[in-house]
Amino acid sequence: MITAIREVRRAKGMTLDDVARACCPPTTPQTIGRLEMGTRTVSLPWLNRIAAALGCTATDLVTLPVRETLPVAALLGPRGAVAPRTARVVSPPCAAPGMMAVTVTGAVGEYRAGDELWCEPLGPDRFAEAMNRDILVPRSAGGYVFARLAGLPGDGLHLLPLEPGAAGVTVTAPAWIARVARLVRTL
Repeated sequence: MITAIREVRRAKGMTLDDVARACCPPTTPQTIGRLEMGTRTVSLPWLNRIAAALGCTATDLVTLPVRETLPVAALLGPRGAVAPRTARVVSPPCAAPGMMAVTVTGAVGEYRAGDELWCEPLGPDRFAEAMNRDILVPRSAGGYVFARLAGLPGDGLHLLPLEPGAAGVTVTAPAWIARVARLVRTL
């Protein structure tokens, strides 16, 4: 996140000292300077304090990175492809912090070689959120299991394989799992 604290402060004709004194509770000009320069992380509470001192909103002080968009040329449905009635755009995939990926090297279940599976890690308190979803599970002896979460018996996970006819497996007390959140497929 890039802040525009300095630009807004200068546009309002305020000094570092003016902003520091206007903050509630007051702070030092050095702290405001560090927040402007990025040598100190700007938290949301700090952003709100500085915005109030400058008489603006917190969103006025933040410059988000530019994200490219793609124009939607057609909508595809049961009746074929049709032009959208209003202009639409989509954003290309963007990984969230902490995500991990699985690269498919050969066809497995519904996945094809070359597919990328972007996975969201979940702790034990969130395992139920992945019911009936494909997940990556670390094994205690090393390696992984990639399967569909079918049940949560006791402290384990009951997993169904992606290939028909293969036997299910139970993994006991994994530290984490990673739920498939996005499929990226190159055509």
